[in-house]
Amino acid sequence: MSKRIPASPVNRKKRRRSLSPIHNAELPKVSVIIPAMNESKTIAAVIRQADQVHPDTEVIVVANGSTDGTAEIAQTIGARVIHMPFPLGHDVGRSIGAAAARGDILLFTDADIVIKASDLIPLTKAVEDGVDVALNKYLGPTDKHHVHSVILAKHALNILVSNPELKGASLTTIPHAMSRKAINLIGIDNLAVPPKAQAMAIYNGLKVRGVHYVDVGRRNPRRGRTKGNDPLETLIVGDHLEAVDWLISKSGMRGNRSDLTRNRESVW
Repeated sequence: MSKRIPASPVNRKKRRRSLSPIHNAELPKVSVIIPAMNESKTIAAVIRQADQVHPDTEVIVVANGSTDGTAEIAQTIGARVIHMPFPLGHDVGRSIGAAAARGDILLFTDADIVIKASDLIPLTKAVEDGVDVALNKYLGPTDKHHVHSVILAKHALNILVSNPELKGASLTTIPHAMSRKAINLIGIDNLAVPPKAQAMAIYNGLKVRGVHYVDVGRRNPRRGRTKGNDPLETLIVGDHLEAVDWLISKSGMRGNRSDLTRNRESVW
């Protein structure tokens, strides 16, 4: 029988520090929402950074059908944990977390990418200063002959909603932050379809800005998947089509754009 090698004093100290409780504010100014599904390796570090965003912060982890101890780790650290026994749809955790949030500013990030507090604070600060939706300025790789369909969808949607200066900045990309005003106007349920939420925000005149650049592509564990082998690609493009459908329902087939001198009746 092999002997169990005890953890070194250094490793024990690191583990104690990683699981020591955070301070979850009773009256939060900022609510950080972290959907998580089987992210036990990174969840502690993600929570630690989120906790440093503002002196009055609450951290909400939506444990989306996790079975690897993610929820237990988050609870031990002191995050508010919402347990979902079965996996929900992609991005549904954002809506669930937002429904539970008490802060004036809601910051959304993911459990599989550790983003430093210094890269999260500019987003919450922008909302505090009057921006309604503060986006990551990361655009993805655009210097290619064949650009990824998700990147094209992001650019196309921003053009359609008459905000081309955003380029590919998108609510599909974490991290991003929203004001309580934006949450109320968009509606919590619509947060589960980020492109639709973005179209609704811009169409209704909210201040949507690309605020700070965080290179999440380099750290995204899904980046290595080959083309045609990522089910999220089809889902995200479909979400953008849903956003376009919503926009057409509100503004007509031409998105409130003039037909100029065309006389379409003359075709008949």
